[in-house]
Amino acid sequence: MEAKKEKTMIQTPELVELLKAGVHFGHQMSKKYPKMDPYIYTQRSQISIIDLEQTASKLREAMDFVKKIASENGVILFVASKKQAKKIVEEAAKSCGMPYITSRWLGGTFTNFGNIVKLPKKLKDLEEKQANGQLEKYTKKEQLNFQREIERLKEMVEGIKELKKLPEAMYLVDIKKEKTALAEALNKNIPVVAMTDTNTDPSKITYPIPANDDASKSIAIITQAVAAAISEGRGQTIISER
Repeated sequence: MEAKKEKTMIQTPELVELLKAGVHFGHQMSKKYPKMDPYIYTQRSQISIIDLEQTASKLREAMDFVKKIASENGVILFVASKKQAKKIVEEAAKSCGMPYITSRWLGGTFTNFGNIVKLPKKLKDLEEKQANGQLEKYTKKEQLNFQREIERLKEMVEGIKELKKLPEAMYLVDIKKEKTALAEALNKNIPVVAMTDTNTDPSKITYPIPANDDASKSIAIITQAVAAAISEGRGQTIISER
């Protein structure tokens, strides 16, 4: 028996998996956005229940899209700053080799990219100088200030340190919270893949995925599926025993 590399075909999560992750739970009916009606199956105790068959269908469309982008060496930026999504999104982005933003969105990240991109460059420069001992010639107070600046920049732009141009697409969790990021993507005609809960407007999203964007398990199953499709598009393989 020897290990052999073989390509994987990423499957959309089964309906039962989406159900167990709570993907179907929307918001109260009173908060329902009218354009989400086609994606709502029913309501229970005044809570909108998302049609998981549509979730699976829309997720498949989104996965096919990001897979194609990745197969053409395109970049998909992952964005989520809400507490329960940050770690999930960061880990998913890293797993498929894509940039991410999980801190506050910097205004102008897309619309003023030429200036924003200077911040990751500054971070890399400071980190290299620190690693090479070039900052040791400064006073302790100055070195402390450099360290604080490195930490500040890492919080802001660590995930986009290698982003040298505008991405080909963006993946969003919670389009209401990330409204500035969404607005800038629309302004620059960057396609958006996003989870759309029942209180959001899916018409602004290129590839909407009707899903609960509050529960961590729901965020994880959708985000990991998107990341897996990107990995597949990049031609990544797994090791299987044969």
